[in-house]
Amino acid sequence: RPREGQRCSKIAFDVGGAPPAHAPSVTSKGVFSSITGARADEVIVDDAASWANSQTQMMRDKLFAATQEYEAILKPGGRILYLGTPQTERDLLHELPARGFKTRIWPARVPNARQKDGYGGLLSPMIEAMTEAPGTPTEPTRFPDEDLLGRELAYGRSMFGLQFMLDQSLADIDRYPLKINDLIVTDLDPEFCFEKYVWCNDPDKAWTDLPCVGMAGDRFYRPLMTVGDQVKYDTCILAIDPSGRGADETAYAAVASYGGQLMVLECGGIQGGFDPPVLEELAQIAKRTKARLCLVEANLGGGMFSSLLQPYLSKVYRCPIEEVTHSIQKEKRICDTLEPVLNSKSLIFNRSVILKDHESVQQRPQEQQRQYQLLWQLSRIQRVRGTLRHDDRLDALAMACQYFATFMAKDTDKEMRVRKEDAHTAALQDYMESGPMKMTLGARPTEMVWQDTRQ
Repeated sequence: RPREGQRCSKIAFDVGGAPPAHAPSVTSKGVFSSITGARADEVIVDDAASWANSQTQMMRDKLFAATQEYEAILKPGGRILYLGTPQTERDLLHELPARGFKTRIWPARVPNARQKDGYGGLLSPMIEAMTEAPGTPTEPTRFPDEDLLGRELAYGRSMFGLQFMLDQSLADIDRYPLKINDLIVTDLDPEFCFEKYVWCNDPDKAWTDLPCVGMAGDRFYRPLMTVGDQVKYDTCILAIDPSGRGADETAYAAVASYGGQLMVLECGGIQGGFDPPVLEELAQIAKRTKARLCLVEANLGGGMFSSLLQPYLSKVYRCPIEEVTHSIQKEKRICDTLEPVLNSKSLIFNRSVILKDHESVQQRPQEQQRQYQLLWQLSRIQRVRGTLRHDDRLDALAMACQYFATFMAKDTDKEMRVRKEDAHTAALQDYMESGPMKMTLGARPTEMVWQDTRQ
């Protein structure tokens, strides 16, 4: 107990016998309070991250910066201990291993084999060593089985799994609508594609050499098979999301379509806004992908970007420009556009897009690299405003997919059948025109009109 004359309150107190010092033996501070000038042998951070201060990326960045100051007040040989319950896959607790912290997880029940895999090797060795049947309490003196059953009924299975089993993946399934596992990844040609790509999630079809920044368990998969012949794309467009001179990028997405499926030929970001190198690079991308239309978001600059881009397109590759404006909340618009396409397994990514997406951010600081990657943005966006600090590449992809909304109504199998019938009709027409009798074919082989041409 503190002696007479020492500090003694619930906010700060001295331990009896401690020598006089500027700092109290123990003090309590809020996570965003000022700690300048303080010193500590041990810092215990208890539940710093909560739903109230972690909803958006900007709030998470602010929390991350506030906790970095603890390193400055720590005395040599001291330690920092974080305690808490993770709320999402991007919680502050999940960022700590990158800062050199060791992580241990203590769930309320002994997890089964599937749940153990979900913890990614971070389960406490004490829990790992438990040989009791899965589902039994790990600390029955605090949470007996009856108590846990009552809490599970009160909280619901998902919330119980998050708060007591510390399995945030259950909450992330519903929180993040766009799934990397719904993509089809293959090598695409800039002019031709197969008539149909069949999606699968067979482990034997997973790409093992592609860097994946998705959620735990996310993988890129090859198509199960390709059906039909190689055909030319129906059309290809280049969607561009301009930026100013800030930290945002000028993002682009070259997307082609055929038979109700969309092929992402190129997608990325260029540092800069209205600079000539940026405009030149966009014109070269339009030429490489043989785009028939450049779709430019006009919200920035009032259409000035289109006026600056037109001379470069006239010199490098003639392509019309069409401007679009958006009035719907960005996050909601992106999710509403891409979620149906991904759920129908109709989005095919060129393998080179994923490789370039990873390589393009390597020159940035390590803590910023993931935020600029297209696939990281795709797997982390929510319908909440301000979810992502940077979403330019994903926004450009959503613009292109939104343009193809009318094309998505096509039935791929029907398109294959119609193309074969048309090719058969053309072959019959050529054959009959070369003989003594001329046959005029209608839209289908069943519609024939014979005409005697011997006179």
